[in-house]
Amino acid sequence: MSAPERVRVAIVGATGYTGAELLRLLLGHPRVEITALCARDKLTPRASSVLPSLAGVCELPIEPFDADAVARKADVAFCALPHGASIECVRALRERGLTVLDLSADFRLRDPAVYAQWYGAAHAAPSLLESAVYGLPELYRDTLRGAKLVAVPGCYPTASSLPMLPLLARGLVRSDDLVVHALSGVSGAGRTPAASTHFPESSEGVRSYKVAGTHRHTPEIEQTLSSVAGSPVTVTFTPTLTPMTRGILSTVYARPARDGLQVEALIEAARAYFAGSPSVAVLDAGTLPDTLWVRGSNRAHVAYFIDRRAHRVVARARSTTS
Repeated sequence: MSAPERVRVAIVGATGYTGAELLRLLLGHPRVEITALCARDKLTPRASSVLPSLAGVCELPIEPFDADAVARKADVAFCALPHGASIECVRALRERGLTVLDLSADFRLRDPAVYAQWYGAAHAAPSLLESAVYGLPELYRDTLRGAKLVAVPGCYPTASSLPMLPLLARGLVRSDDLVVHALSGVSGAGRTPAASTHFPESSEGVRSYKVAGTHRHTPEIEQTLSSVAGSPVTVTFTPTLTPMTRGILSTVYARPARDGLQVEALIEAARAYFAGSPSVAVLDAGTLPDTLWVRGSNRAHVAYFIDRRAHRVVARARSTTS
């Protein structure tokens, strides 16, 4: 039997934390051949001079982005650029027939008016926005098959949405009064240095930021949960920076939809919902998540508890950031 055909893949934005982690994961994929690396800076004839871990593994040059050149070398492109910078890159690659997976926030929100409200500018390619498929396999696996433009979910929305999907789908919790508190490692802020993520500023403290409905991932979380709940969902979302390099631990508080709900019912619903998923594991009752358990992987662990005194369901997920 002949070996399966390999897919030629380009990474645009290969030198940031997200691009470098993506490159590491793809290098271990048996069906992927990395054929092009592009970036806006740190251009070099050898990728290992910027990403030393690639020495002897991948020595492709890191080149400036050129859509025609990428189209000649690749069938699929991942764009790991900041929001706003991805739109023109994605448009150019789609015009040349490539399948594109965009890791920025530029194609996650379905409504261009919502994008403009949260990102401060009109969306430059609303027709592409309409065609993008939200890349959460546990929710859109069938739709993703054959998709030509995939909007890869954000880190906070993934960790915050996953534990709630089965509960909302089964009607086990109310869709109102949802509170999300998520702890994140510093790498989620990206590789470019900033005063707030500089080591002396973040190493021995914990701080929340963009609270009270001001974080840009809020509408993405609401959009995902609303699609499952079947009605608009509003969440109170509090992100918190913690002194670790990577990882997210998200805790969601919800009201049970009926009295007498047992934690076993939550776990059963989640295991049925995530059955067959290679990336999501549902922990046994009473097991508390730990970000170290998924560090360096693309996996997520979810866990459930019931606070009977406060009459709340506590759903938790841990996943990894870039």
